[in-house]
Amino acid sequence: MRSAIRPPNREKSIVQDPVRPLWQLAPERVAAASLTAFRQAVETEEGVSLPDYDALWQWSIDHPGAFWDKVWTFCRVIGERGDGPAVDDPTRMPGARWFAQARLNMAETLLRPDVDPEADALVFWGEASVRRRLSHAALRAEVSRVAQALARAGVGPGDRVAGYLPNLPEAVIAFLATVSLGAVWSSASPDFGVQGVLDRFGQIEPTVLFVVDGYLYNGKVHSCRGKVADIVARLPSLTAVVEIPYAGGGPETVEAVSWDDFLAGLTPSAPTFHRVPFDHPLVIMYSSGTTGAPKCIVHGHGGTLLQQLKEHVLHGDTRPGDRVFYFTTLGWMMWNWLVGALGTGATLLLYDGSPFHPSGTILWDYAQAEGCTFFGTSAKWLDAQRKEGLRPRDTHALGALRVIASTGSPLAPEGFDHVYEAIKADVHLASISGGTDIVSCFMLGSPVDPVYRGEIQKRGLGMAVAVYDESGRPVVGEKGELVCTRAFPSTPLGFWNDPDGSRFRAAYFERFPGIWTHGDWVELTPRGGIIVYGRSDATLNPGGVRIGTAEIYRQVETLPEVREAIVIGQDWEGDVRVLLFVVLAPGLALDDALVARIKGRIRENCTPRHVPAKVLQVGDIPRTKSNKIVELAVRDVIHGRVVRNKEALANPEALDEFMDRPELVS
Repeated sequence: MRSAIRPPNREKSIVQDPVRPLWQLAPERVAAASLTAFRQAVETEEGVSLPDYDALWQWSIDHPGAFWDKVWTFCRVIGERGDGPAVDDPTRMPGARWFAQARLNMAETLLRPDVDPEADALVFWGEASVRRRLSHAALRAEVSRVAQALARAGVGPGDRVAGYLPNLPEAVIAFLATVSLGAVWSSASPDFGVQGVLDRFGQIEPTVLFVVDGYLYNGKVHSCRGKVADIVARLPSLTAVVEIPYAGGGPETVEAVSWDDFLAGLTPSAPTFHRVPFDHPLVIMYSSGTTGAPKCIVHGHGGTLLQQLKEHVLHGDTRPGDRVFYFTTLGWMMWNWLVGALGTGATLLLYDGSPFHPSGTILWDYAQAEGCTFFGTSAKWLDAQRKEGLRPRDTHALGALRVIASTGSPLAPEGFDHVYEAIKADVHLASISGGTDIVSCFMLGSPVDPVYRGEIQKRGLGMAVAVYDESGRPVVGEKGELVCTRAFPSTPLGFWNDPDGSRFRAAYFERFPGIWTHGDWVELTPRGGIIVYGRSDATLNPGGVRIGTAEIYRQVETLPEVREAIVIGQDWEGDVRVLLFVVLAPGLALDDALVARIKGRIRENCTPRHVPAKVLQVGDIPRTKSNKIVELAVRDVIHGRVVRNKEALANPEALDEFMDRPELVS
């Protein structure tokens, strides 16, 4: 239901517009950018004048059918376009139909036949100890063998295949093989507990499960065989379990066929691709599950492919031969996004393990050794690098690096400073934001536009992103709800086991009927940038004024004593009071002087309303498997409510420190 209407929040922005940008691409490189070529092609073919990104964005919103048709052509989608319009009714959400006559298969475009067959397709590092690489020819051969094996096991269009795997080459191979058959892929990372896996895969009933014997983290081997045995025993839909040897594990405790035996007797051949309708299911992804059973979000072949190609080619300027890295696991949508970069002809740089083992430079070591051109990571990792005082520009040769992308949480202004001061001065810093919900982005970088401190550069092409106040009025320069007002191809097909679509509509279209409401509390700046203040459901509301949690984090985490923080609102005497919990640097204890410094920093740079009523020390902060802090779970604990589905958390034991604290009753 819509919440009660409140007056719009007209407080000034936390991040002030700087006079000058942090970075601007040189004119000759702007001229050479794929985005520039695309814009010029639209001008020529449509007979319109589009002098800059903003004009192109507006045209893409006003003419969605023509725009997405041109993305199909420019990004070299392989498949049958078919007749008829690209979209039947872009004002209908949900329910717009895209490319109704098309037939395609995402794997066919990702395994492009026009790339150098001997060039690297996949490079893999498992922490500091494992190194592997596969050429494009070898990747295509292995995909063909696994597809044959899956077909031999009875897998066909619409069947579900799941992976409980690290970020291995075999994970990419299994995904592509599954997709090539028209079957549906789903995945989880091996750090998920048994119940967390069952909460996900138990809903979709896979027939084949790919697993691993163990995985590496922080220099240690973690066996998976015991967990796999429990999972398999409780997934009656399984007809085959395939174990990939990687790190070793304990004694075999589950009947599984080895990867080699699964492929026995099958010879490599050119892959075949079962072309399916544009809206045929491709992958099933999951909401975080921290407030109940995870929602199973179904994404389609065509929408996922078009959207991800648009983002890689136009927004990331990724080219054939580029080398693309993103630090991710198979439990995060960024893995699917990373694999989508194969469709550009690029090489994927895969990594599994701790990003700090054997040292905090391991990912930069990888980037240097492999000539990484696109380096993707989380805002939290960049902040940890900054606090450790690491300066890769002084220690590593990163001449090939053109783009650094950041997502997972808002990148603080100091994070922008760190990239340009300590990593590389001439690099496109692309803070991007979207979600599992759309397996892509609503706002991201533009390689032809300036980067300003603390701002995501632009709304995504073809994405009618706006900011609404409480009454549903579009606003600029004010905080509000991130919405999308017109249909887009990567809108999910729906939720699994939601036959009438009621749960799907309630999740995204109930607040503003016919409008996608994403759940982010943001601001659209006058120059078209976006500032993210946090999740809408985690915003604070002291005295009836909504405050984004990221506003407080941006101030607190600039203090060298504070490693990390989490802020929530506590119901108190008919109002809400702000509670701030901090993790301090090793060896430090919270005292009155530090509390005063923290409150002073917040008061000075925000407003008195932002100042927490209590500042308390904790040893750890609970987070999801994809490293996002869980404010709602902490809020439930301090109010004495049961936290449902702790299996969704990477460290559920961290919640204990927030329970029954005497400071919270006075």
